[in-house]
Amino acid sequence: MSANQEQAPMNLNQIQDLIKFVAKSGVSEVEIEQKDFKITIKTPAGKKEVQVIAAPAPVYAPPPPVVAAAPAPAAAAPAPAAPAAAPAAESKYVTIKAPMIGTFYRAAGPGKPVFVNVGDEVKPGKPICIIEAMKLFNEIESDVTGKIVKVLVDDAKPVEYDQPLFLVDPA
Repeated sequence: MSANQEQAPMNLNQIQDLIKFVAKSGVSEVEIEQKDFKITIKTPAGKKEVQVIAAPAPVYAPPPPVVAAAPAPAAAAPAPAAPAAAPAAESKYVTIKAPMIGTFYRAAGPGKPVFVNVGDEVKPGKPICIIEAMKLFNEIESDVTGKIVKVLVDDAKPVEYDQPLFLVDPA
């Protein structure tokens, strides 16, 4: 691995993508070692949890705090306009969130029908979208029963881990 030792350490997004890939693939352990950087990812057998053990590495300013800070003022602005109505209306819906970082696609391919539209019924196991991560196309299935009320992400847009994708009315 002497040729790889010259490479720059992994960035935060690469580490997050690797963790998600390891968790999804079922591999029990992955270890990467570079000149000033070592990361070991272990998944206990039969569990979805991922443990990360990393040696000291250069500190990177992660982009998520910057992204998270921007929506906060926007979210605070509508709240005073409708203090009771908006939270009450949103609270009855279940949010389906992105299980990984990647690119969100509503259909299996160009020219193919979308998996779900507003008003469609979903139930656990029904495919609702695809998230492409590291050149792998992951079919995302619903984990709730109900009717799609709103699609929160545009087609072919990047999504973050745990980002809301759909609102579902469970009634």
